[in-house]
Amino acid sequence: MGQQATPVRTARLGRAVGQGPAPVSGAVLLLPGGEEVSGRRPSPVWSMTLIRSLGRALARAGRAEGLAVHPVQYRYRGWNGSEAHLAGDAEWAADEVVRRYGDVPVCLVGVDMGGRAALRAGGHEAVNSVVALAPWLPEDDVAAPAEPVKQLAGRRVLIAHGTNDERTDPELSFRFAARAKKANRDVCRFEVHSDGHGLHAHRDEVLCLSADFVMGALFGCPVSRPVEDALAAPPPIGLRMPLAAGFGKSLQR
Repeated sequence: MGQQATPVRTARLGRAVGQGPAPVSGAVLLLPGGEEVSGRRPSPVWSMTLIRSLGRALARAGRAEGLAVHPVQYRYRGWNGSEAHLAGDAEWAADEVVRRYGDVPVCLVGVDMGGRAALRAGGHEAVNSVVALAPWLPEDDVAAPAEPVKQLAGRRVLIAHGTNDERTDPELSFRFAARAKKANRDVCRFEVHSDGHGLHAHRDEVLCLSADFVMGALFGCPVSRPVEDALAAPPPIGLRMPLAAGFGKSLQR
């Protein structure tokens, strides 16, 4: 018998979170975490609590505006060096949004290694904004090219990172943001003081910050004063903006 061909893995767009709007006027793609190197199949997207919470919060905030929120199921669990599989899957998902919904603005929202995928794929022509929470970014290496930032020109970018994160280094996301700010003034970064990688201690504030930013980026809604100030402030002020406890309970617009 001839050897059976190995099936080609494909990325998938998960079912829309909540009751999908009709018509759709904007989309969020949820990019979960992953591993640096792995050829294994990824874990189910909804096993990751932060992604699940983000999906629900964003779908609720954007329902009246026609926001569709979809999780992305990667082909592989790993980034895998120059293959950058997770970024490639994010770009495929943006193409799929255009195929399904037409010319609508897309926001990539990524956590951990998904944050790196969101930032790397942010240059896709349909993408107008990126949210990267506790992003995994490579260590500075003089022998390797720096993580690119030019693709983010013309996009609105939010990075948020816990100061006590022991899995992904918050200083690396600050350095990335500082380089990105030189190519694109619409970059801001918030520090979630005393919080760790999962952003559990200030989960509500992180969800409100993300929703506030996404609604402004996709639909032109007024953003909160802290986001407005962070985008306008020169570095390092706008890249080390503290996320206040209770953010979202009484937003000053």
